[in-house]
Amino acid sequence: MSVPLLTSFCHPAVPSFDATTQSTAMSNRGGRGGGRVFRGGGRGGGGSGIGSGSGGGGGGGSGGSGGGGPGRGGRSHSGPWGRLKPVDLDPLDSFGLPSKGDTRLLDFKTQERYYTKIVERYMTFCSDAGERDELLRRFASLDLKEYPSVSAASSPRLDDPASTKALSDVMMALRKLREGIVASKRTDEFAIQAYLFNIRLSVLIKHPESYHPAILHVLRTIHPARNLTSVELQEVLGYLVLDAACRRGDLAEAYAIRHRYALQDAKVDAVLAALAHDNYVAFRRVQRSVDGHRAKLLEFAEGEMRTHVLKCFGRTYLAVDQDWLEKCAGEGWEALTRDRGVGWELDGKKVIIRK
Repeated sequence: MSVPLLTSFCHPAVPSFDATTQSTAMSNRGGRGGGRVFRGGGRGGGGSGIGSGSGGGGGGGSGGSGGGGPGRGGRSHSGPWGRLKPVDLDPLDSFGLPSKGDTRLLDFKTQERYYTKIVERYMTFCSDAGERDELLRRFASLDLKEYPSVSAASSPRLDDPASTKALSDVMMALRKLREGIVASKRTDEFAIQAYLFNIRLSVLIKHPESYHPAILHVLRTIHPARNLTSVELQEVLGYLVLDAACRRGDLAEAYAIRHRYALQDAKVDAVLAALAHDNYVAFRRVQRSVDGHRAKLLEFAEGEMRTHVLKCFGRTYLAVDQDWLEKCAGEGWEALTRDRGVGWELDGKKVIIRK
């Protein structure tokens, strides 16, 4: 897959606490108790007479305690902030959604630094997956709780959701960045690069709620202001046409988009022709010849096409060889009976369709 990587931007600065200022403030607050007098010894200390210090060590007795000494009930603390844990904030979570009132991502430099962090996190996710098959499995198994899928079949749940948390974080961060670019009305080269990255990744995980509005924004806003290259435009248009034909099942709209933008793509034409004629053989042939992004979009129509060819088998044949049926359907016998509701009988290596 081709993933543009932006490396020329600086890393964003992560806000941190000023420990010196806060420690001084705490010491000053503790010093207020120095002049207070308690009968029967100092509070929290071991003083035995009048004048034992309380708080910041101001008394003359032996019970005075400083900021790091014994506290109430004899408990001691390592320092004035001993009970607070340091905050470990994820850089991708440090920004909120611009639509919810966070305006920091409207700044161009901030957008670029944030995009660099997103790409770094994505590359880490890919390297952690290791093998190609494991990476594809993580893409196919991603469960985005913040992004409900169109159907359960398009994004099955993971046994271990933690294995794809990095990708879920990337998708949420891309949504924030996308909102920032739209709100700032940015249409330069960076906007094109960020949107293409968002579209490609969203297509790979089959998440139309992310790629469909992004494609429309590119075609309606960014492209008229700053023309995409012919390759980029053909890529985006191909995704939009295949989404209309395969996911939404609207062949009329798919042909209309193709005609409106004068898309010239032989493989897209082959997919449209296969869908229009319910030609499952041609559909499978072109599915094996396209790239991974387009193959993901074709998966939206694969189930319906497979059901159609199984119905054709049921009306045409009395019995067929098991191997041939599995080859034509693209699934094994167990999957056909379990997932597709096939009620035929298996007699050795022969499938009995009708008696």
